[in-house]
Amino acid sequence: MSVKVSVIIPVYNPGQYIEDCIASLLRQSLPNDQFEAIFVDDGSSDETPARLDELAAAHPHMHVVHEEPSGWSGRPRNVGMARAQGEFVMFVDNDDWLGDEALERMYDYGVANAADIVVGKMAGKGRPVPLELFRVNRPKATVDNAPLIDSLTPHKMFRREFLEKHKIIFKEGRRRLEDHVFVAEAYLLASNVSVLSDYVCYYHVKREDASNAGFQRFDPVGYFRNLREALDVVEHNTEPGRLRDKLYRRWLRNEMVERLRGQRFLSLPEDYRKELYDEIRAVVGERMGPGVAAGLQPTQQIVAALISTGRFEDVGTYARWEAGIKPTGRLETMEWGEAGLSLGFSAEFQIGGEPLRFRTEDGEALLDLPFDPEALAAITEAGASTRATVDGARVGLVVRERSSAAEFYQPIEITVERVPLPREEPEGSEQAEGEGDFRMVLRARATVDPATAAGGGPLGPGIWDIYVRIIACGWSKAARLGSVRDETVDKARRGALTGEPRRLVMPYWTQGYGNLSLDVDCATSWIDRDLAPLTPQDVTLAGGAVRVPVPLHVAAGQEADLRFKPVKGGSATRVPASLAPGDGGAVLTATLPAAELARRTWKVELGVPSARRGAPRWAPLPVGVRVRADGRAAFAPASALAGDPRRRASLPRRIMRRLRRALSRA
Repeated sequence: MSVKVSVIIPVYNPGQYIEDCIASLLRQSLPNDQFEAIFVDDGSSDETPARLDELAAAHPHMHVVHEEPSGWSGRPRNVGMARAQGEFVMFVDNDDWLGDEALERMYDYGVANAADIVVGKMAGKGRPVPLELFRVNRPKATVDNAPLIDSLTPHKMFRREFLEKHKIIFKEGRRRLEDHVFVAEAYLLASNVSVLSDYVCYYHVKREDASNAGFQRFDPVGYFRNLREALDVVEHNTEPGRLRDKLYRRWLRNEMVERLRGQRFLSLPEDYRKELYDEIRAVVGERMGPGVAAGLQPTQQIVAALISTGRFEDVGTYARWEAGIKPTGRLETMEWGEAGLSLGFSAEFQIGGEPLRFRTEDGEALLDLPFDPEALAAITEAGASTRATVDGARVGLVVRERSSAAEFYQPIEITVERVPLPREEPEGSEQAEGEGDFRMVLRARATVDPATAAGGGPLGPGIWDIYVRIIACGWSKAARLGSVRDETVDKARRGALTGEPRRLVMPYWTQGYGNLSLDVDCATSWIDRDLAPLTPQDVTLAGGAVRVPVPLHVAAGQEADLRFKPVKGGSATRVPASLAPGDGGAVLTATLPAAELARRTWKVELGVPSARRGAPRWAPLPVGVRVRADGRAAFAPASALAGDPRRRASLPRRIMRRLRRALSRA
């Protein structure tokens, strides 16, 4: 069978970090005879060459090419392309890994849509990845109808015939942004680009030692010389006008403006800040016409204006102001419904612990900037807007898998409110109606359906953290949700049995921080904590049936299990049970097998369905039972029946007296 995909991996001294990459290739759902992996070792001096030779000897579809060190990724990628036999080539870095079905899904999607390039959804572990691009599948994407230009890393699938036809290769040697030049040219020449967003295909990883090539400080002169080469590609393949300005805007925003904003800029040494600023100003003066900056958000336009007008000191002032702006969210409601877990919350920006102020003048919302009148005049004269685009603000609720960093937006409804704030006016001045300061508050209701929350598929077993992301005025900032919450939320919080087969989804508060996370399929012991407040008084026994209130949401009658474990030796007894909706949770009902339990003392456990285990996860109830010879039963705290004399002796005497009376009546 012909090779469908050739995976090309440039390799240089990855050490242990290559193991995740190798493991993901060995797990691919695409059969081994339908893809090949080509590791191009760029002169590694660690144990990696031997490891790769061992891998190739064990797996015929894994190949290794050993090269002299070239200093960067361009040459090994070109070497890999020259060796490739696949219909498509896929570029993977040796620090990263693929989703288990990535090659199969991306290949099928590319063939179905006659794509020259397939862009698979990315997840970033410690490093940013495009978010807006992957909100939805985009089978027919272009640089004009989709934010493709936001994704310029080479970690994509390219039709090999397309690359060969247009002679698209990577620039070689020790240099920056060779991937920008390659990908930008491919985008502009492709007949079709398909974006696959409903499955995480690529995990982009920041190494713990932060030694990825892209995280090293660069020489500004060389970096922006290489950036001009990417701009040359755009200039060669577009006409002057809207589209060219739109594409140039990506580099102005990401590689220039964003480097001079907030903490990212302030964390640089002072002398390096000035060197970086000077090189950026040179590129802006040479290549960026007024139409480029005009398409930025106002907060970004301000930085562009400070660049073009040479106001370096004001860049620092603005960076310090922006660095203080933080997102915050307040969780106000949480409840399970037919559609899943409904979360009601509000979100806004704060600075210095207070709401971020905006102001209204002549009916227009404006940013309350930290500049003196001279700087404000210069910004205005440069054509930058200081509008606060609050009416277009958005907030997203994101579930993020803790182990992989995969992120998925959830369905949401929002409203934007302008809440007035008091402002001291000069004596004798009057404020026009509708003028004055205000705070922007976003009110939202989102729904997390565990069966579809992962891009249309179910949330996988494990821990999923909940984030709110506020997108407004050129800021996109995320914060955890839950640590600030209404008291009613704590009372409403409970797990739910969902899906087929059933599994437990448990909202819980993270230790030490109190943020909201979801435990999917018993990854934590939170169900044990939720059961802990039960007391013997909560348990009723009537007509041989045990009824226990359980803090779980169930939509209708569901099967469950109870297990009775003897305090002293012997086998456990398991009995079927049912869960039905009850007041404030569920009610578990089971028949007490009195004959089997007679003359002994038992601990009781609830069997929580677990799709991952294929068997129940047993959660201990804090209630035990002693059954007399005649079948009469008495329930008591499990700790009092644990069979440890020291534990019984440590109980307060009043509890011991009540326990003895209860057992004597049994």
